[in-house]
Amino acid sequence: MAALSNSFDSSDIITEPLVVPASFSWPTAWAQPGYRARLGLVLVLLLGLLPIVPGFYHFVQSRTGHTLPDPLLDLLPVHDVSAPTFALIYGAIVGTLIYLLPRPQLLLQALWAYYLLQLLRIATLWLLPLEPPAALVTLHDPVMDRIFAVTTEPIVRDLFFSGHTATMVLLMLAGRGRRWRWVLGLMAVAVGLLVLVQRVHYSYDVLAAPFFGWLAYALAGRVCQRKAARTQEEA
Repeated sequence: MAALSNSFDSSDIITEPLVVPASFSWPTAWAQPGYRARLGLVLVLLLGLLPIVPGFYHFVQSRTGHTLPDPLLDLLPVHDVSAPTFALIYGAIVGTLIYLLPRPQLLLQALWAYYLLQLLRIATLWLLPLEPPAALVTLHDPVMDRIFAVTTEPIVRDLFFSGHTATMVLLMLAGRGRRWRWVLGLMAVAVGLLVLVQRVHYSYDVLAAPFFGWLAYALAGRVCQRKAARTQEEA
C-alpha cells in the first residue's frame, strides 16, 4: 500500500489499516499514521460532546414520558446509595485507565467505545421518553453534578439505558486478564443493583445496559483494528 501522509485527515480513518497488537508500546503505535489519525479524531469527537451533552440532557429532563410497571423493582428496598455507587464507578475508571495507559491499542478502542456509547445513549433517550420510578432518590454524582448543574434541576429522566451500568460493562471489556475482568464484572453487577435500589432506573434500563456496552465496544473494535483478511483487501 502506498505510504500515507503523516498529516491528519479523514481518509486515514478509512484507508489506513491499523495493525497494532495490544502488547505494542506507544512508540510502535505512534509510528503508524492510522493510529494517530484514529486517536486524534476520537479525542476531537469526545471534546465536541462537551458543549452538546448538557443541553441535550436538560432537553430530556424537560419532556414528559411514560411510567413503566416494574415488578422486579418493587422487590428491592429503597435507599440513598450514591456514595458506594460512585466509589465503585470511579474506582473502576481509575483502575482501568492505569491498565490501559501503557497499552495504546486497547486505550484507543476504549475511547472509541465510550464515544459510541454516548451516541447510542443519546439515541435511545431521544426515542424513549420515560418518567422515573415513583420512589426515586436523587443520585448525587460529585463530577456530573458540576457539569450539568443538577443542584438546581436534577436530571432524572435519563433512563433507558443505564449509562452507569453500561460504562461498567465497557470497562470490563476494555480490561484484560481473567482476574481483573472478574472483579470488574462483579463491580458492574453491584452498580446495576445499586442504581435500582436508588430507584434512578427501571430494571429494564439496567438489563439492557450490558448489550449496549458490548455493542459500543464491538463497533469500536471495527474502527480500531482490521482483521488480516480486510487489511490484505485494502493493500
